[in-house]
Amino acid sequence: MLYERWRQIVKDNRNELALCAAASGQQWTFGQLDSAAENAATTMDAIVYPQGISPEFIFTVLVAWRAGKVVCPLEAGQAPLPLSKLPPGCVHLKTTSGTTGGPRVIAFTAEQLMADAENIVATMGLRRDWPNLGVISLAHSYGFSNLVTPLLLRGIPVVLSDSPLPEALRRAATTPENITLPAVPALWRAWHEAGAIPSNVRLAISAGAPLPLAMEQDVFDVTGIKLHNFYGASECGGIAYDNSTRPRSDATSVGVPMRNVQLSVNKDGCLEVRSRAVGETYWPERQPNLNAGVYCTSDLVELRDGQVFLRGRASDLINVAGRKVSPEAIERALLAHPNVRECLVFGAPSHEAERTEIIVACIATKSDVTADGLRDFLLSRLPAWQVPREWVFVESLKSDQRGKLSRAEWRRRYWERGQRR
Repeated sequence: MLYERWRQIVKDNRNELALCAAASGQQWTFGQLDSAAENAATTMDAIVYPQGISPEFIFTVLVAWRAGKVVCPLEAGQAPLPLSKLPPGCVHLKTTSGTTGGPRVIAFTAEQLMADAENIVATMGLRRDWPNLGVISLAHSYGFSNLVTPLLLRGIPVVLSDSPLPEALRRAATTPENITLPAVPALWRAWHEAGAIPSNVRLAISAGAPLPLAMEQDVFDVTGIKLHNFYGASECGGIAYDNSTRPRSDATSVGVPMRNVQLSVNKDGCLEVRSRAVGETYWPERQPNLNAGVYCTSDLVELRDGQVFLRGRASDLINVAGRKVSPEAIERALLAHPNVRECLVFGAPSHEAERTEIIVACIATKSDVTADGLRDFLLSRLPAWQVPREWVFVESLKSDQRGKLSRAEWRRRYWERGQRR
């Protein structure tokens, strides 16, 4: 089904530009991509593992589709998972990390991949005359769904950059007249501070982590470019999208539901997603929160006035003497401070009482600021019990290769530092 859809895209756009490698200047029309896939040798393996941000990734996916192989994209250096068998009917596997144990995969049918591509192109208004500029991981769900499937299943061209660094971005952006640029907040911040956001960006998308209001407003004020916040999950693809033309006024808003996606809130206050794009199952162990076209997230949300407002994650809630607080609420308050560049808040076990936690804040600043100064700042905005007790100042809060900040990783570092004392 996927390859048949690709052949129809080729028939309709054979001589149009499909793919460009900015570093080498190589270009392929849809017809040339098709010829490369038709003439390439196939593997005997049941699962194919494309890697990297390169044309070879695209070729590998196409050849796998032609041969009826299952595709499992991997980050550079990531080892394939030992899978002895696969769920029936699946054609695609996304890797994800479980909260306990080792990595697992999410299995998708062809229909589910095609539905997500349809929802994304229709909701975001992706256009063939605004090629996607690819700087994010093609292996991650975000990159695969915003770059690879729109190219192969909907005919949206892609220009691949060899690097996300500002100078590389500037060079890559000169190839097409107008571009769509999907990225993560850390990249948008770096490009903005370097004055490197290309002037020919017609659609700017941010996903993978919360988009700070101040940065969204700064980018708009300086460039006139609106950063569109995109909220999704590996298990179900796109969930919500901010399609407004001006910066948001509420950091918790992630926009309106994607086309063809139905959202509801369960009895625990968590979001439930229903659509044809919801994955088939976790593998090798099935889980009840992903079943029969429904994905039950751990995201606490409010659905109001047609919009989706994130209120934190049920698994991240901090227990402070029996009262629960979302770390995201504290982070939003901290980011309102003019000298706070980045922050991450989490709970750590208290030595004073069992089954309670203290609030820890990791802070990367723009200029000198003290813990006392930040504490006083928060006391004017939050109840005293929600103000962090421990403060950790760092030069940078490094995000992972998918643009996300890991609360679990920083909690581990904090615990190990305490053990060494």
